[in-house]
Amino acid sequence: MTDEPVTVGVLSLHTSKETKAILNAVEALGHRGVWLREENLGVSIEDGEATLEPDVDVVANRLLLSNTEHPAELLGIAGTLARLRPTLNEPEHVLTAFHKFSTAAALSNAGVPVPDAYLALGADRMNDARGRFGEEAVYKTAIGTHGGGTWKVGRDEEVNPVVGERYAFLQDLIERDAEAHADLRIYVVNGEVVAAMRRYAPENDWRTNVALGGAVEGIDDLPDEVRDIAAESAAVVGLDYAGVDVVEGDDGWFVLEVNPTAGFKGLFEATGVSPAPDIARLAIEEAGGAVDDEDVAALRSNFDTSTPTGMPRTAIETSEPGRVVGYTEEVLVSGTSGTERTVSKSDTGASRTSIDTKLAAKIGAGPIKSMTKVKSGSVKSGKSRPVVDIVVGVGGDRHTVAASLEDRSHMDYPLLLGRDILKHYQVDVTRRFEDDATADQDEEEEESLE
Repeated sequence: MTDEPVTVGVLSLHTSKETKAILNAVEALGHRGVWLREENLGVSIEDGEATLEPDVDVVANRLLLSNTEHPAELLGIAGTLARLRPTLNEPEHVLTAFHKFSTAAALSNAGVPVPDAYLALGADRMNDARGRFGEEAVYKTAIGTHGGGTWKVGRDEEVNPVVGERYAFLQDLIERDAEAHADLRIYVVNGEVVAAMRRYAPENDWRTNVALGGAVEGIDDLPDEVRDIAAESAAVVGLDYAGVDVVEGDDGWFVLEVNPTAGFKGLFEATGVSPAPDIARLAIEEAGGAVDDEDVAALRSNFDTSTPTGMPRTAIETSEPGRVVGYTEEVLVSGTSGTERTVSKSDTGASRTSIDTKLAAKIGAGPIKSMTKVKSGSVKSGKSRPVVDIVVGVGGDRHTVAASLEDRSHMDYPLLLGRDILKHYQVDVTRRFEDDATADQDEEEEESLE
């Protein structure tokens, strides 16, 4: 161990508060942090020697794989860096973690309790196994994030082994109180629990993800059994830091997921504890640097998301343009029983995405989770429509949204993209998927029912 500063590189191609907090914690602990991203990252092989640009002593891997069309590309990049520098959350272990069924298999083989589950590559085998899971089962894509690609399905609902371009599986629904579904998110760094929170599902939903509107509260008295399960789960999967999701059922505690790039903004809001300094310390010590434990403890109460000094200047000086979608776009839309390719219209005046009833039936959208009220110029009092979950693929991105269900047979496009999806993009109204597209009828803006 040296008293000299070391350089920690955080590999993250997406802009996140967590990455900023880790880099700022590295600096606050007396070392140097560098954000490894498109603007500055390069690897050179010359005369039989590989060099990394910029030069860092250790890499903290925070590549987000779940939302990309080709995760193997990013895993290959992380694997390249891991061959050159010590790396936290090594790519081979992240591969296990971001595939939910692979995680469940690893944990099950190690004796960690997980819900019963079934993965099949054929529809007949998948539906033949449906009866094992009771009146309601969880049906989810093996790769997903923020609660995306997750449904409850009834005993008589047929399911497809593929949703969009991703395999899906069945899983036992674990809950003790159906009226107030809740689970725990436990953040583990280097085998130690840093903080934990309880997450409650929002009204008219059963998923507890903060990104979906779930409420959270900090936990000060985490049972030792649960603490041990969370730490063991991270160790079995092989992650240096992870968010472990645990739920209590009638038969005890079960691990749902082990997330290698779990966000901790909600965790900090609930507990007042940031895992960033613990991740920073682990990286610094991995590179041979020295850290004061008291400094780490003091920094846990500070979630510093200001622009870090280690962010590339080109990324600071120019605003990174958002991805662009056109007035009309060809997209993939998926439900529990299939996927269809269709042309959608972008409407920034609509708060919610809307899907035609026939298309919804074809893909198995649902079940109906709530009702929404729709305003229109012709009906000032508004109309009520059912809301169903669908997955919309725009380019390589996938968005799970609660879409309103309506008869759009008199309109040109069976799918309307609302602000729930368009907030992630810039809309170019001059760009159309079809050369001879005609104008759609006036659309309606929605508001949630009280």
